[in-house]
Amino acid sequence: MKEADKTASRLAKDYEIIVVDDGSKDDSREILKGLKNKFKRLRLVFHEKNRGYGGVLQTGFKSAKKELVFYTDGDGQYDVGELKLLWWLMTDDVDIVNGIKMDRQDYRHRVVLGNLYAFLMRWLFLLKIIDVDCDFRLIRRDFLRKMSLNSTSGAVCVELVKRLELAGANFRQVEVHHYPRLFGSSQFFRPMRLVKTAGELANLWGEMVWRNKSI
Repeated sequence: MKEADKTASRLAKDYEIIVVDDGSKDDSREILKGLKNKFKRLRLVFHEKNRGYGGVLQTGFKSAKKELVFYTDGDGQYDVGELKLLWWLMTDDVDIVNGIKMDRQDYRHRVVLGNLYAFLMRWLFLLKIIDVDCDFRLIRRDFLRKMSLNSTSGAVCVELVKRLELAGANFRQVEVHHYPRLFGSSQFFRPMRLVKTAGELANLWGEMVWRNKSI
């Protein structure tokens, strides 16, 4: 939180930091409430029930009030200080700056599967960007206001990028560092989550590739 606040304050005078708690059962909420007293720009949003990763992004995007929206995960695998790279590349002719994981720091099987997944998504959804699953993005809020995301699983990243492309957004990409996970554990490879993600991806393909709907 300290690094996020320091980075944002150096880039803009008017900013907000939104943290979405997705129905956590531990003491996360009390910790966040304590941070709220220290960081005045911090806004907290609590889900009473778990809504999945897609649900978290939907809530975060709807809650955002500033012209530019940056999002990343809270597991420590990205350096929020590198937001400045995205900020510098967000010129007037660019609508989204998308990160590309540099030397991915995950278990080997996750790296292999992640690369395969990225390749398949680029091919199936005709995506123009390299790393659809890099959750380190800076987006113009006007584009987010025009669209409605439906995915609640990890498929939301594919949906977000494809809807932005179909809406005519201009992308720029930049490599960012990737680090071993500091907090929590990945939930993606659980059987039911994989089934749900696959189902949502199939529906998205039918809607946005086969029928070519943008919003």
